[in-house]
Amino acid sequence: MSEDRKIKNNAESKRDKDGAVYYIRGRRTVEGRQFQRYAVATHFIERGEDYLKVLKQYIQPLYQEGDIISMSEKVISMCQDNTVEMKDVKLGFWAKFLSKFAMKSSAGIGMNEPYKLQLAINMKGLPLVLWASFCSGIGKIFHKRGIFYEIVGQDVAGIDGFYSHSAFETYHTLAVLNPKEPEKVCENIKNELGYSCILADANDLNIEILGLSPDLREKGDAYAIDLIGDNPAGQDDELTPFIIIREIKENQEDDMEK
Repeated sequence: MSEDRKIKNNAESKRDKDGAVYYIRGRRTVEGRQFQRYAVATHFIERGEDYLKVLKQYIQPLYQEGDIISMSEKVISMCQDNTVEMKDVKLGFWAKFLSKFAMKSSAGIGMNEPYKLQLAINMKGLPLVLWASFCSGIGKIFHKRGIFYEIVGQDVAGIDGFYSHSAFETYHTLAVLNPKEPEKVCENIKNELGYSCILADANDLNIEILGLSPDLREKGDAYAIDLIGDNPAGQDDELTPFIIIREIKENQEDDMEK
């Protein structure tokens, strides 16, 4: 675990309210208003769980009217069982070859993992991946990054998993894809639970907004990114996939119980 990850889930920021554990993540000023973010700790959410039940279990004890809930895309995809097991990915020559030239990223496992690259080939076809790899190579000459994912698309960029370093053995041999119908998921959560929500694919380098509840769509992706641009959910192993975003006054205490 990196030093940055240790800092995010530290003892000083940890709180417990009525059995619900959360971490104070710090304030953000958006559109002249201050928002505190609370990272809510959960169990390891397995494939096939009901995301409405999970949200209700962990958010309801802490929720106040007006809160916005940011959700990790990985959790929703696990609930949908939108996953691929490594044993079902047949590794080919091009994935083995091209992965040798892919850049490593501090944000997680990238296309330098042959099985992840093979999955991209399976999803998008070899010709597009070859073209994206060629363009990416040219881009590196001019110090431009991200060209590969611009060409192959966000669904490939959103592949998560095959993490041999993860504390959770499930992720060693499992890839998690982007959630199915993310806007519909957010709409369902708003209708069933009343939560305004953001569904995001976030890491310490980039934030992609996949879905917004209907009441937030007018605000747009830029507003949502402003609220969670520092990735308050953290990377990989924190088990804090839900963030409660709450508007607070300047002199208001950060602790929910004060």
